[in-house]
Amino acid sequence: MENNKVKVKIYGQEYTLSGDVPKEEIIQVAAHVDMKMQEIAEAAKAAGGVPANIAILSAVNIASEYFKLLEDMEELKRMNIQLEKDAQHYVQLWDEAKKNYTDYKEETQQVVQQKEELMEGIRQRDEEISQLKDSVESAKQQAQTGMEEVVAEIEDKCRELENSFFDLQMENLQLKKELEKYKNNNG
Repeated sequence: MENNKVKVKIYGQEYTLSGDVPKEEIIQVAAHVDMKMQEIAEAAKAAGGVPANIAILSAVNIASEYFKLLEDMEELKRMNIQLEKDAQHYVQLWDEAKKNYTDYKEETQQVVQQKEELMEGIRQRDEEISQLKDSVESAKQQAQTGMEEVVAEIEDKCRELENSFFDLQMENLQLKKELEKYKNNNG
């Protein structure tokens, strides 16, 4: 950047200031110094005296403002660092929540698939039970034909079928209990 020269008036005196900053900034700085000197002069008059070192008091006042702004800037930097940490924390929490949701969806799909498999097993058992019932009916009809041998064989077979039927019912009840328990644990 070029060296800019600007004529300014500070506390009633004209100065030529130059710098590597835009002319508007030089004018703004000079106006601020002039304002501080005017304020200090007014305050001194109000207090009943005339300060001999308006420039020194203005410089001290401006330096005080400068250091206060530096403190504020440091505080803002600390707050910004904390906000960045907080943001990272919340992003991490969000990522964990998304992962948990994805895991939950996968687990739910597995549970649904297991439920469908169990229901299919129950359906097959019900079909077997139905077939066994049909076999029992058929055996009863054959038993009514009056043949004692056939009746004895059928009665034996009925006992077997009843035992199988009982075992299947017990297994069916057990499967239903496991399904209910599984639903209660995962529901």
